[in-house]
Amino acid sequence: MDKTRNFVLHDPDGSEHGVFSGRQPRQAALKVANRTGGVKSDPTTIMLRERGTKKVHIFEGWREQVNAPKNKPDWMPDKIWKPNVRKIGIETLGK
Repeated sequence: MDKTRNFVLHDPDGSEHGVFSGRQPRQAALKVANRTGGVKSDPTTIMLRERGTKKVHIFEGWREQVNAPKNKPDWMPDKIWKPNVRKIGIETLGK
């Protein structure tokens, strides 16, 4: 069975803040993209370090406003924010 993994938002200067969880790095990156609010023409760079490892997953992320699905619940607005990410690569932190 898949287990939830924790990813820490890693800044280029080396500081870390915010923990996002998901089964895969992409799932955590989508959560970050929905909060940062980049746009497709100018995506935000998202760097996530998996807790317990030295791997940093790098994504480009943005969100766009789209129409809600036809079978939406009554409380959902007509327009919703949809996050998108594109994986750039993986870096390993120095020893």
